[in-house]
Amino acid sequence: MSDVARSTITFQGQFAGALPELAVPWRAEEAPDPQLLMLNQPLAVELGFDPDFLRTPEGVRLLIGNALPEEATPVAQGYAGHQFGFYSPRLGDGRALLLGEVEDADGKLRDIHLKGSGRTPFARNGDGLAAIGPMVREYIVSESMHALNIPTTRSLAVVATGRQVQREALLPGAVLTRVAASHLRVGSFQYARASNDLDLLRRLADHAIERHHPSSAAESNRYLALLKAVISVQAKLVAQWMLVGFVHGVMNTDNMTVSGETIDYGPCAFMEGFDPGAVYSSIDEMGRYAYRNQPVVAEWNLARFAESIAVLIHEDEEQAVALAVEALKGFREEYSATWFNGMKAKLGLPEAIDDDVASPVVDELLQLVQEARADYTSFFRSLGKAARGETEPSRRQILDLAAFDAWLDRWRALSPEADAMDRVNPVYIPRNHLVEEALAAATEGDAGPTERLVAALSEPYRERPGLEKYAEPAPESFGPYRTFCGT
Repeated sequence: MSDVARSTITFQGQFAGALPELAVPWRAEEAPDPQLLMLNQPLAVELGFDPDFLRTPEGVRLLIGNALPEEATPVAQGYAGHQFGFYSPRLGDGRALLLGEVEDADGKLRDIHLKGSGRTPFARNGDGLAAIGPMVREYIVSESMHALNIPTTRSLAVVATGRQVQREALLPGAVLTRVAASHLRVGSFQYARASNDLDLLRRLADHAIERHHPSSAAESNRYLALLKAVISVQAKLVAQWMLVGFVHGVMNTDNMTVSGETIDYGPCAFMEGFDPGAVYSSIDEMGRYAYRNQPVVAEWNLARFAESIAVLIHEDEEQAVALAVEALKGFREEYSATWFNGMKAKLGLPEAIDDDVASPVVDELLQLVQEARADYTSFFRSLGKAARGETEPSRRQILDLAAFDAWLDRWRALSPEADAMDRVNPVYIPRNHLVEEALAAATEGDAGPTERLVAALSEPYRERPGLEKYAEPAPESFGPYRTFCGT
């Protein structure tokens, strides 16, 4: 690495230094022919990287962990997890590496992390690699979530490795460079608790408090405060998913962050026709992680987090359980408040409106939308036009027109604010058929469709001429949609 580049890039090793029991020193596999496919230039600048350098051969090798500054201490992180309800005591970064932390423009630490960088001691039977398609999917969807103002990990780059990956067929391989507030997960705490090392568990909790929830340190019971803080950020996060129709697809405990960011975009998708039972993951045969189940699963995951740190909350097990159970009650309250206020905003209603007035307006509309399987995103966007008197775009998406017309009269009597609605109801989401088109093109070496899709998604609330295709639902020929985790 050049002296200039070395002086401008500093990887800290705070996680590796503070929690060596959860960090296995490791190096990324050498890529035979690394080629930059996508670079998130605004994010690079935000992180203090020189985008021009990252486009050089040396910079590309940095992005995949093949050319790191001397002080970097890359590690594979250890964690456990409940996968589809079944506990696995040793998961960890099987095909991923934490290169270290960098300080962004606001002085906050951000993890620089790789996916698809090769086998680690946690790999089990996996090959440690990733194909271009799933890595580009994470790039597209995570950047869309960021533009929608939903807390998320982000994507800095996708680099083709020049290596073939065996999946259902031979596919070109890639590495994703991911950025996160941290990669501390519920599964990290499950792993530490299972070790029966109370000192490790306490150090992990203190690390999480310092990094994400510093106000907890001032409370008389800092670990109970940490539990409440994680419950709060996750309740708000899942409510935001529900409000935009996002289906995560694999809400295992190792995919729930302590920071409250969305993480691990595997078999994810945005719902199109409104269906509370929507499932897009090819491996979720029982619908455990269906759209409507996401709040229930999040609460279940948080109960596993509470179990993991209960011994820190109180030395008496009975009292620890009582305190944790009381804290967990806050999830439903916070989730319901966030979701209901969000729905009122989507309908242009003032937050202070009486719940007895707003609740039936919300419930009746969702019933009509569900009966019609109306496109979730375009329908709510069309209501902004209805608030301005143009009702046909929304009416043509509903089956029971008499009931909808009666609803429209009641709703417009509440004086909904159309401009406010347009600020929360997106025009553009990662439409599944467009995502698939972009992935197919990227796999063939053409990043153009991905770049154009990401550009449209970067301003999701502003309707722009020439981008009509990005607002349209999938054609009927697209058929039932299934996504895959990519491992």
